[in-house]
Amino acid sequence: MYLTRTTRIALRIATAVILALGFVPLIVVVVNSFNSDRAFGWPPAGFTLEWWYRAAHNAGLLAALRTSVVVALLSTAVALILGTLAAMSLQRHRFFGREAVSLLVILPIALPGIVTGIALNNAFRTILGVPLSLLTLVVAHATFCVVVVFNNVIARLRRLGGDLEEASMDLGADGFTTFWRVTLPLMRTALLAGGLLAFALSFDEIIVTRFTASQATTTLPIWIMDNLFRPNQAPIVNVVATALVILSIIPIAIAQRLSGDPSGGRV
Repeated sequence: MYLTRTTRIALRIATAVILALGFVPLIVVVVNSFNSDRAFGWPPAGFTLEWWYRAAHNAGLLAALRTSVVVALLSTAVALILGTLAAMSLQRHRFFGREAVSLLVILPIALPGIVTGIALNNAFRTILGVPLSLLTLVVAHATFCVVVVFNNVIARLRRLGGDLEEASMDLGADGFTTFWRVTLPLMRTALLAGGLLAFALSFDEIIVTRFTASQATTTLPIWIMDNLFRPNQAPIVNVVATALVILSIIPIAIAQRLSGDPSGGRV
């Protein structure tokens, strides 16, 4: 498509503004994590690693971090199993209502978090009679983590087609052998990408967590919200935010790399 010089300049300016709005606040948080001024005056009064030292020795912070990691790992494991099974069922079989089921699988990630949280809270406490706990939190996170795994796997299955699986079956392999030796290796990178995205999604979740976690269960995002406006904890919150920014880049970059095709397009 031909673009005039004026249009190209306008698009570059718009891109620069968008990037600035997204990344300048993050840069300020990173700088303030090393700012010796407790009130975060600007420009920074000096450089210090004191907040990083305090964060590394904060018992509440470390406990919340462990809880978030455990919940994210369990939610990702559930999502990988259920998302893969759902994708294979919908892509490899034709049945009445297939498109409707596909829409229902994707729907949870499109709903506002507060709606999902209220619905799950009501279901756990009033219908199922299950008290809120770490288990209910894992189930709640898995409901939307399934979607990212499902999307990655079904996109990969569509690109692969079914020729290799049919060839395997024609050569005498049964269904399990074909899945284990043909389908699963071909889906490996899609599963890894989906798993990384699901882990990041669960680790960062706060709204659904508020409605489905017990009072004794504190994840890292909840800890940040509870400590954000406490005078002595604000510098440590900046350290946590900086660490999360750095750590978030790694799985997202790997997942994006794995889910892309050789031509540079994305799934």
